[in-house]
Amino acid sequence: MSTTFDTIIIGAGTAGCLLANRLSADASRRVLLIEAGRADNYHWIHIPVGYLYCIGNPRTDWLYKTEPDVGLNGRSLRYPRGKVLGGCSSINGMIYMRGQARDYDQWAQLTGDPSWAWQAALPDFMAHENHYKLDSCLHNNDKRYSSKTLESFSQLHGTGGEWRVEKQRLRWDVLDAFAQAAQQAGIPATEDFNAGSNEGVGYFEVNQKSGWRWNTSKAFLRPACTSRPNFTLWTSAQVVRLNIERQASGQLRCTGALVRTTSGMVSVRATAEVILSAGSIGSPQLLQLSGIGPAELLQRHGIAVLHDAPGVGANLQDHLQIRSVYKVQGVKTLNAQANSWLGKAQIALEYALKRSGPMSMAPSQLGAFTRSDARQPYPNIEYHVQPLSLEAFGEPLHSFPAFTASVCNLNPSSRGTVQIKSPDCNVAPAIAPNYLSTEADRQVAADSLRLTRAIVAQPALAKYQPQEFKPGVQYQTDADLARLAGDIATTIFHPVGTTAMGRDGDPLAVLDSHLRVRGPGGLVAGLRVVDAGAMPVITSGNTNSPTLMMAEKAARWVMAGQ
Repeated sequence: MSTTFDTIIIGAGTAGCLLANRLSADASRRVLLIEAGRADNYHWIHIPVGYLYCIGNPRTDWLYKTEPDVGLNGRSLRYPRGKVLGGCSSINGMIYMRGQARDYDQWAQLTGDPSWAWQAALPDFMAHENHYKLDSCLHNNDKRYSSKTLESFSQLHGTGGEWRVEKQRLRWDVLDAFAQAAQQAGIPATEDFNAGSNEGVGYFEVNQKSGWRWNTSKAFLRPACTSRPNFTLWTSAQVVRLNIERQASGQLRCTGALVRTTSGMVSVRATAEVILSAGSIGSPQLLQLSGIGPAELLQRHGIAVLHDAPGVGANLQDHLQIRSVYKVQGVKTLNAQANSWLGKAQIALEYALKRSGPMSMAPSQLGAFTRSDARQPYPNIEYHVQPLSLEAFGEPLHSFPAFTASVCNLNPSSRGTVQIKSPDCNVAPAIAPNYLSTEADRQVAADSLRLTRAIVAQPALAKYQPQEFKPGVQYQTDADLARLAGDIATTIFHPVGTTAMGRDGDPLAVLDSHLRVRGPGGLVAGLRVVDAGAMPVITSGNTNSPTLMMAEKAARWVMAGQ
């Protein structure tokens, strides 16, 4: 078994799979991709509704939990992270969402690097995109769209790439009514959430192919990487720590990693570079275990401090959604169908025959982006609307017909931490998001719940007689609603920022604008972090596709030695 490579990538998740594809395309570069989880040959990964059986399953999930959170009135949340080839793209909600142009323009300002601005990021989104609309028209002679429409669309979207984007294969009357109600409340309809401003209401597009989940393992590893002799993949291989040496000049250099494999402990060496793509939880944990992190934290756990980096594990940001549930009458929802054996049989048969229906569902089907109140300068909240309801994720659906309108603050000002609890890599770190810890976030939560009520009160939904089941109409004041948000809100699994990039001189900037790790007196040679942890500020939407964009950009820099 070879233990020397040019490039070692730690984590075969969203970013790691794309990086492996791009870097191993150079036949002279020996690339090792290391994944702690197993192969993505578990059938529930590929059936879209299978996220229900992947989250909370040690076969595919790290099974993290947050620390008890004051903002959630002392509650602790399940915190899924993919532990399998494809990482979170194998267990997530499959929603294709870039965010807003202003997100990337802000990154450019925070890092001082214009290559992160929207216009510079757009080609990196398009480079791997395979959008169904362009694919259908260019290759299948589909005449539904005018040439002018297609020309405009092709300026923003790509075709022929590895990352498949399709429309969903189902619709619901109750969701159509919610979309109409949102328009009556002043939210415009949209057919494209990914053009730079995602304001509007419409059905989400998803990363699926003909009714199957499309994860990054299928998109970027097979068959391209697996057929290349210069590419090596290790699964069920957990990195214990990075091997970092202090050179005579005082500069640090990452030379490889210590890996626990099924054959025992192995020290692997990188002649060029180690790329950490272990995610917003795994990457800061590995840096801390390797001596790069807050000095006091490392000393507390008996780890020699190679570089006091207070930003490692700081700046944790996440999207917290508040779930409002409304009982309805006279309309079909999934609650009744999924609670009967006949309904379940019909669902299974439809998927078997057509690859459509509830088994092809993303966790959320309808989306909306708008302002929590008129003073907001841009859309600052996102709705995920589902034709179902339950007490909590993983629990049975309610026995009554209902829909859920979940709303999240896209730009939270609350900040949390990820910190090791032990020098043992097998001990999960302490994840403390500190949700709703600022007055601004509590106000957005209260305003969002009021806006949800305003949408549901519109004429389009009146025929279904919606009744608020959660949080309950008795709660009206800002204080009531903020407290209730703490009781019923859950994460939508978008942790970012824990190894943030930033300008030189920023003490909390772990990375430079090319995602290279900072060290004493300069950079840690041969070490980069490429995953959602590098985001300085969370994007205004789901975070999977922005992570792919970052990996696309980073791959070019790595190949150019920049």
